[in-house]
Amino acid sequence: MKMKTFRKDRLALTISLAMSSALLPTAALQAQESSAAMEEVQVTGIRASLNRSMDVKRDADGIVDAISAEDIGKFPDTNLAESMQRISGVSIDRQNGEGSRVTVRGINPDYNLVTLNGRQIARTTGGRSFDFANIASEMVQGVQVAKSSNALVPSGGIGSTINMLFARPLEIGERRLQFSSKAVMDESSEEANITPEYSGFYSDTFADGKFGVVIAASVQERESGSQQGLVSTGWRSFAGTVDQNWGAGTAEWGGVPQENQVNRPGEGDIYSVPQTTGYKFEELQRKRTNGQLVLQWAPTDDITATMDYMYYANDISKQFNDISAWYNFGASENIWTDGPIATPIIYSENYGEPADLSMGAGVSAEAYRGQALGVNLEWTVSDKLSLTFDAHSSDAERRPDSPWGSNALLSTAAFVRTSATTDFTEDLPALSVGGGNDVQPSDMLITGSVFTNSRDRSDVDAFRFSGNFELNESSSIDFGLSMQEVSNHSQVAVVQRDAWSGAGPASDLDDSLFESDSIQDKFDVATGDFSEIGGSDVLDVYFDWDFEAVRAAAEALYGDVIWPGLIGDCGTQFCPSTAYDQGTDRTTTETTTAAFAQYNFQSSIQAAGLDMPYDLSLGLRYETTEVDSEAASPTYDGAMWIAANEVVLVSSGTSFLSQTADYEYWLPSVNFKMDVAEDIVVRAAASETIGRPSYDAIKGGTQIGSLARVEGGSGSTGNPTLLPLESTNFDLSVEWYYGESSYASAGYFKKRISNFISNGIVETPMFGIANPAQGALVQAARDTGLTDINEIRQYIADNFSDSPFVEIGSGGNIIITGNPETDPEMTFLLSIPENGDRKETIDGWEFSIQHMFGESGFGMIANYTIVEAGVEYDPYLLQDQEAMIGLSDSANLVGFYEKNGFQARVAYNWRDDFLNARGNETGANPVYTEAYEQIDLNIGYEVPQIEGLEVFLEGLNITEEYNRTYGRSKLQTLGLYQGGARWQMGARYAF
Repeated sequence: MKMKTFRKDRLALTISLAMSSALLPTAALQAQESSAAMEEVQVTGIRASLNRSMDVKRDADGIVDAISAEDIGKFPDTNLAESMQRISGVSIDRQNGEGSRVTVRGINPDYNLVTLNGRQIARTTGGRSFDFANIASEMVQGVQVAKSSNALVPSGGIGSTINMLFARPLEIGERRLQFSSKAVMDESSEEANITPEYSGFYSDTFADGKFGVVIAASVQERESGSQQGLVSTGWRSFAGTVDQNWGAGTAEWGGVPQENQVNRPGEGDIYSVPQTTGYKFEELQRKRTNGQLVLQWAPTDDITATMDYMYYANDISKQFNDISAWYNFGASENIWTDGPIATPIIYSENYGEPADLSMGAGVSAEAYRGQALGVNLEWTVSDKLSLTFDAHSSDAERRPDSPWGSNALLSTAAFVRTSATTDFTEDLPALSVGGGNDVQPSDMLITGSVFTNSRDRSDVDAFRFSGNFELNESSSIDFGLSMQEVSNHSQVAVVQRDAWSGAGPASDLDDSLFESDSIQDKFDVATGDFSEIGGSDVLDVYFDWDFEAVRAAAEALYGDVIWPGLIGDCGTQFCPSTAYDQGTDRTTTETTTAAFAQYNFQSSIQAAGLDMPYDLSLGLRYETTEVDSEAASPTYDGAMWIAANEVVLVSSGTSFLSQTADYEYWLPSVNFKMDVAEDIVVRAAASETIGRPSYDAIKGGTQIGSLARVEGGSGSTGNPTLLPLESTNFDLSVEWYYGESSYASAGYFKKRISNFISNGIVETPMFGIANPAQGALVQAARDTGLTDINEIRQYIADNFSDSPFVEIGSGGNIIITGNPETDPEMTFLLSIPENGDRKETIDGWEFSIQHMFGESGFGMIANYTIVEAGVEYDPYLLQDQEAMIGLSDSANLVGFYEKNGFQARVAYNWRDDFLNARGNETGANPVYTEAYEQIDLNIGYEVPQIEGLEVFLEGLNITEEYNRTYGRSKLQTLGLYQGGARWQMGARYAF
């Protein structure tokens, strides 16, 4: 074997592409990109961007993909996540029509580490995922997605480590000034206007290139909306022979034979019933501001100091109106699918007494703020030794931004519903309500309300000392120490009135408050026609009422009626409270210390007349983590039964809990790369990685819902002792760089994951609360032969009105309080995150091709990713399971043309069905996201008469696709979210 001459510049580039959190690698990569651009100055735009990304992929030691800006402040898409989904194996979650979180190789966003210039930044998502909607794409020059790991990379990314890169002035090396403006029209909104977006970028160097500055800013405003068909509180699932009181899933209900049950679920089947059906219409306004400042000083050729600062502000406001019908699970007439998972195609209930047709309205407004300050010093001590010191501090917060709190909901209802029927034949559930289309403003009355103040703050402080020492011409050692402290503090105060059965008569309200509108006119998606069951027409009438006007009227009428719980700062319960000390207050601090070393070796193999150079890296990382959690949560000492299925808990203050935990890991890694031919590269990698639990999961304290059901309450508790997921990773890939700007690659990956976290359910009594809905008075009513819950409540009111535990409230409401001497103690179903013993293997293939059709200007990119899990979620089980969410196949196809100043790109993205969540409001029921596809386009033209001026048109989701989620069966719709296309027209000027 012939030894290959060691080149230090190649090693520096290798370290850079390893995606470590130090800025030395980042600087090396950006220097490489800058030099590539200088060498190929004649290539600009899309092709130049693809060349830089291809060079990153080819020169990396591990499995790395990248996206580079076409020019300063000109990223391929207006949203970073939308750009990253073009990379093989990368899929995204969308929020409000924009890319938000990133899934890589089926690993969900919480287990993909996102860094900015190699540093982890603070976030307020509650999990560890990063919301890319907070950062404007104009701020970013490149994104690297490292799918394999090494010792230099901070832990946390089982799926990948994603590094966003900002521009550096000494690497640009010249004065650059650019401005851009856009006009945005989002067709998802019924009320949206054309909104503006502005950005600017300035870079320059001084003192003979020894000092440089970058200043960049972006302001973006957007209005959007969505129209939603929902089973918002989920489906309840049961064994076919276990419970005869839920949705008439068996032959009898309450001892009465059930008729009109077509294809009734059989013994051994799992059957599911919807808890609600409704429609929601939402409008959103967003203003995002980004800014960055970078200062660099290189007093000598051996020393470079960098200071960078980033700031973002994202203000999001929403308003909605909705209409829904709750099912009471009484006698019903249903048409069922075959088992073993039986689902109603049509679900119907009739009511002896008119039930409520609920119409709510709400507002939410939250302000997101974040900033990050970093200092980096690079020192080339000698020809053999280089050192880097990096320190940074970042913080982020989410806070209320409205006089009505973070979120506010006010409900009204008309008690006109004689029946309710939902047809699940089409993607959009079709709801029919007996009497619903005849509802009048004079029927409306005020019911319950919820005003929530919620805020979060996250702080990250970290430093890192690292270095590289050249042992000889063919080998070197990377080494370093790092420490990071992440603190997360969340507070919630809820003001809730549980007057869901009515706060007063309908005559209290002025009819002019309620304006009639059409439901069906808002949807482009088909609904069923109920022809199979002979139901009435699809519901088409709802009242689009103004939240603030009705709230003011309600407060004037019922402000002096106080329900158990917090009182708002306004003195009534029709506004939020800032008494966070009487709500939930939780703080978790996570401190991680690490030491790492990596041996790098370069040589070549001589075989069959070929000289095949290779790179080998052997690394080991040691990390120890300590978790400290403190929590204060509300406690309760009583219960009031206020409606058929609703029991309100009476607060007694707060309790305090403090917990600590720690763990440590040794994380080895191996990366191998060989150039088997001039244009063919093979790679192999193996590593041990961890994925830490979400911040919400490790927060201590127990949270109980203040509104329980007759059978008991529910809640959740954190678990600071949770251990991370552990993953053993293997990668193998082959890449063929067969032409200028063209390549094809195929890769295989396998991950063996253990320590899965799932939500265990524990049924336990808490607080010693007497449950009035299961007590002595109820038994007295049942002894007379009564079975209907409303008849039981009326019997108690008629026969025990003199009891201190029975009260007839305003509007005739019946309130029954628990009696500790005669009523059983209420039990609660608590959801507790816990590590399991299950192990799962995830493996898959990635195929990519990038091809340029000579000098024609045409090109294309295509990739396809296959992901499979050894064990998938089993819909036949009724308990939570340790299954990985987010696994799905995905594909991209991008075609483009660029020549003579004209540029056009059309991008198609597809993602298959995937498990989105393992539980919802009704317990351990899965949530799947249906397969989704989207087409985007970009068109640009460089105006020849004005050098540096480009005009462009961008369109996202131009075919107006909608998103849909479902449960155990595809007929079990949970939500259909109809959006629309977003169009952006603008100009960019650079000089």
